[in-house]
Amino acid sequence: MTQASPTQDTWTLAGRTLRSRLLVGTGKYKDAQETTAALEASGAEIVTVALRRVDLKAKDNLLSWIDRDKYTLLPNTAGCYSADEAVRTLRLARELGIADLVKLEVIGDPRTLLPDNEQTLRAARQLIDDGFTVLPYVSDDPIVCRKLEDMGCAAVMPLAAPIGSGMGIRNPHNLRLILEQSKIPVIVDAGVGTASDAAVAMELGCDGVLMNTAIAAAKHPVLMADAMRQGIEAGRKAFLAGRMPMRAHANASSPTAGLIE
Repeated sequence: MTQASPTQDTWTLAGRTLRSRLLVGTGKYKDAQETTAALEASGAEIVTVALRRVDLKAKDNLLSWIDRDKYTLLPNTAGCYSADEAVRTLRLARELGIADLVKLEVIGDPRTLLPDNEQTLRAARQLIDDGFTVLPYVSDDPIVCRKLEDMGCAAVMPLAAPIGSGMGIRNPHNLRLILEQSKIPVIVDAGVGTASDAAVAMELGCDGVLMNTAIAAAKHPVLMADAMRQGIEAGRKAFLAGRMPMRAHANASSPTAGLIE
């Protein structure tokens, strides 16, 4: 977990110094205008794009809407169901000039969209050997996260809940275990539904949160993007401030000594 001071709260991901701890996706928006407005409102510096859902040969495709001078592009392998498929997708993207910083996503089941940890480990090894900087999406399994860190991944991205479910953080205990052991950034990915979920992730000490559906599927996506930005900021400040201990019984807010009888 990256440490930060209250006065200079930046963090480092794969050699990049970042201020925003919110990473956002680009799927499910109604048009280019809504997409770019939501990105702007989020304050994000890293934007992820599902390569298999973009027509890379089309002149007016999703990538053309993103200001590459303003945002770091994070191509991802959403829709891949094997290590070979994911590796092939990213190698092709690199040939087309897309960055070597990549989000690895290998799905194990089309109904739950949960990650296939075995295939993810295999793909991560191949991609690292190929010179990619790998950010793997995985289940909230401390053992798998440790293995990915040991092999050289730049961050680990455990899920909060199933992709697109909006259920929020279902297993904070496992996230705490991952945070305790990790020397690389921990970025919660998938399952966040609203700003309070993002705040909880930051209060736990996570370095960042990646989301798409929570913003894009809101009734007012641009407003939700701004809410998510503020939720991230509030949760991070609460983490740095250090919350009061939880107690089993009441404790008076005012001093009890010297009461006027």
